[in-house]
Amino acid sequence: MTEAKEPLLIKRYASRRLYNTETSDYVTLEDIAKVIRSGRDVKIVDLKSGDDLTRQYLLQIIAEHESKGESVLPINVLNDLVRSYTTSAQSVVPQFLAASFEMLRDGQSKMIENFGRINPMAMPGFEALQAQQEAFLKAMTGNWAGGSGPGEDDDEGGPNELDEIKRQLAELQQKLSKMNG
Repeated sequence: MTEAKEPLLIKRYASRRLYNTETSDYVTLEDIAKVIRSGRDVKIVDLKSGDDLTRQYLLQIIAEHESKGESVLPINVLNDLVRSYTTSAQSVVPQFLAASFEMLRDGQSKMIENFGRINPMAMPGFEALQAQQEAFLKAMTGNWAGGSGPGEDDDEGGPNELDEIKRQLAELQQKLSKMNG
């Protein structure tokens, strides 16, 4: 994995060609995806205006992989992401996604050691993690259509959904810690 601290600077010319400033050659989106997969961040800027285009190109890379059948994001998660752009609570979703990926990244190095010996899909807790993420997204976005908002008690006075999700997430983290300990 590349240990560079600074992101790789990619410049987009008026012709829309992408130029790697370190290797002094033109690159494709797939080349950029390979750099990112190796652990290096990138920064893509428009040569003329200086505008940061990184987000736009990263989304394009994801869209291309999803359209090629390399699906990572389930349809319901994609729907929930689209919904998050049309609500006043949209700031919660990016924070949740960032925290989820950070948690996965933190546990990844320990889990990789075990992946060589077992099938990750059969690993205890994998399905619970997947169900937990879907439940959180559903709780955060499902109520935006007109029900009670996140963090409020439901109509029947039952337990707070967010507290339940936090509890389940804590249990999952404990299980992962025990597996990797």
